[in-house]
Amino acid sequence: MTLKIQIDDGAAPYEQVRAQISEQARAGVLPVGHRLPTVRGLAESLGLAPNTVAKAYRALEADGVIETRGRNGTFVAAAGSAAVRELASAAQGFAARALRLGVSEEEAVAAVRDALRAAFTG
Repeated sequence: MTLKIQIDDGAAPYEQVRAQISEQARAGVLPVGHRLPTVRGLAESLGLAPNTVAKAYRALEADGVIETRGRNGTFVAAAGSAAVRELASAAQGFAARALRLGVSEEEAVAAVRDALRAAFTG
């Protein structure tokens, strides 16, 4: 696992850690079941505070990208399981809200496309 933190980047260091691990897991660079370094170990190797790495790990776990197995460590989670369930739940909530607002399906889909475009580009 190779992570690079850019101090002059606009993104917070924890977000850079989160995004890089997430991308490497999604791309298969970090395969399912790969054991991640301890919070302290990764913090030390990156020159970050342990709380910064812990925050990134918590966000990754909430996203279903990684899973903590107690004293056994932290591992890359099976692709999609928790993340796909959470995404489906969010989509159902969005669809119900769009219906309550009285917008058309086309308007709702356009709003999602705009939000995704903004999120992924920056």
